[in-house]
Amino acid sequence: MITHLLSMEDLDAEQIGHILDTAEGFRDIALRPVKKVPTLRGRTVCNLFYEDSTRTRTSFELAAKRLSADTLNFSAKGSSVSKGESLKDTAQTLEAMGVDAIVIRHEQSGAAQTLTRFVQARVLNAGDGWHQHPTQALLDLFTVREHVGRLAGLNVAVVGDVLHSRVARSVVQGFATMGANVTVCGPPTLVPASAPSWGCEVTYDLDGLLARTDVLYLLRVQRERMTEQFFPSSREYARIWGVGRDRLARLPDEAVVLHPGPMNRGVEVTAEVADAPNALITAQVTNGIAVRMSCLYLMLGGEQAAPAEPVTQATTAEEVAAR
Repeated sequence: MITHLLSMEDLDAEQIGHILDTAEGFRDIALRPVKKVPTLRGRTVCNLFYEDSTRTRTSFELAAKRLSADTLNFSAKGSSVSKGESLKDTAQTLEAMGVDAIVIRHEQSGAAQTLTRFVQARVLNAGDGWHQHPTQALLDLFTVREHVGRLAGLNVAVVGDVLHSRVARSVVQGFATMGANVTVCGPPTLVPASAPSWGCEVTYDLDGLLARTDVLYLLRVQRERMTEQFFPSSREYARIWGVGRDRLARLPDEAVVLHPGPMNRGVEVTAEVADAPNALITAQVTNGIAVRMSCLYLMLGGEQAAPAEPVTQATTAEEVAAR
C-alpha cells in the first residue's frame, strides 16, 4: 500500500480494488450495537482542516474512532494559523505531538503534497484547492460497484462545474482507471481544456448524453470559487444543465444518480431527483465512512495487522483486528 494518499493518480486498478474490497469488511460495523474494532488502538489521527467541511471531516472522524484511533480535530479558525503560522510550522507542531496520520483539507492545490515534506506521519488528502479529493472518488466507486455490481464498461457522465471541482478530476480518473467510459459535460466556460487528458471525453450536449448513461454524476456549482460570471444566471443554468424530472426520465431504467454534496437544490438538481429511488446520495455518505476506514486501516494498521489477501465480506472486521 502507498505511504500517502494524495491523488487518484497514485492508485492503479489493483490498489483501488484492494481499498474497495477492504471497505467491504468494515461496512457493516455501523449496523452493530458496538460500532468499533480495535485495529488502530493507540494510533492518533489528526483532521487538519483549513476549509469548512461537514461531511468529509465528520466522516474521517467517525472512521478513525470506529477503528479505535484517537482523534484530534484542528480548524484553522481560532488557531495559530489566524496569527500567521505557516503550514510547515503547524505540521511540525503536530509531528512533535506524535500524530500518526494527518487528514488535510486546504484551499491551495498541492498543500497535501507539501505537507509530506515536513512530517513522517501518513498524509491523506481530503481536498486541496481545485486539485484532488481521492477518498470522495473511492467512496463513489464503492457505491456504484455496490449497487450496479461492476465498474468496467459503465458509461459515466460527470455533469456541471467541472472547472472548479477537485471531485471531478478524482472521479474521472478513478472511473477511467477501473475501465469505465467517462464523459464530462457542462457549460463550455466550466469545462477546462485539459479535461481530455484525465481519461475522458467531452461534450456540451447533456440531453444527447442521457440515454446512454449508466451513472449520472452531478457536480455542485461552486460560486464561492468563481471570480467571473461563467453563466447568465442560476435559472439559466438549471434550464440548460440542471437535472429535473424530465431529464431523469430519459436515463436508462437501471441508471443511478450521484452527487458529492452539498447540493444546490433547484440549480444542478431538483428535489425530485435528489430524493428519487435511484439517487444514491445518502448511500455515498454512509459508504464514505467504510472507505475512509479502509484507507486508514491500510495506511496505519497494515504493518502490524494487514492480511496478505484483501478483506472481503467473508473476512469480518473482528478477524482483521485479531491478525
